[in-house]
Amino acid sequence: MGRIETLLGKELFRFLFSPGVFFTLLCLGRAAFFTTLETIRPARTVLYRSVIWNDLVAFGIYVFAVFPAASYLSRFVPGYHPFPAGVSRLPLALRVALYFILADFGHYWVHRLHHTRYFWQMHKWHHSPTYMYWLGGVRATLPQQFMVNVPYVLAYPFVDISPWWMGLAIAVSSAIQNDWMHMNVTWRSNWLEWIFVTPRYHHIHHSDNPQHYSVNLGNLLTVWDRLFGTYLDPDKVDAKLFFGIGDNENPVRLLLGV
Repeated sequence: MGRIETLLGKELFRFLFSPGVFFTLLCLGRAAFFTTLETIRPARTVLYRSVIWNDLVAFGIYVFAVFPAASYLSRFVPGYHPFPAGVSRLPLALRVALYFILADFGHYWVHRLHHTRYFWQMHKWHHSPTYMYWLGGVRATLPQQFMVNVPYVLAYPFVDISPWWMGLAIAVSSAIQNDWMHMNVTWRSNWLEWIFVTPRYHHIHHSDNPQHYSVNLGNLLTVWDRLFGTYLDPDKVDAKLFFGIGDNENPVRLLLGV
């Protein structure tokens, strides 16, 4: 980003890319962009004023408690090691693609594990909202987030020897991708769903219909669902979905994932 620093000037560059300022601007940008899309083409009626405060609290808990704690614990995952020297000589674009493919493959299996009776409790909070929009998917418990981090830690050596901004770009893409898959927008694109998870594809997974709990588990790519028998064609599902876990859980237990 040398050109950007030259264009903005060193002081402004440091200010804009300081963690507090950068991520505040990112959150505001995400809110403006996804809320605009949801206003233009809403898939369902969401009473934002009645749910926004709960979601902002959930967002705060995730940003200031869950994610930092899970990131700290991720340091103990035996994945911070160099890959063979030949990997560093691969083109950067190829290494980034391999990183996302391998990490997403691992994320699929972690997500599938969360929907077994042994791990469902730690994932319930994520499924608890009875509505779906871009901020509704921010809920995550500490044990859930730690488990999700593991495949990304294991795949990280692919992008470890990269420009300084690579880690930042991956964090931004992860946040935006999570907003995208949960956003309340009418979206029908069969060709895109052959490769990528779309909002309507993922909304089926959040349905309160028990038959949908263990389908469409992909996070970024839909290929894993197709390969491993968890794919459900969105065209064969009633668009009038309802969401939630169907019962009133103790909110503290939901938050802790126990």
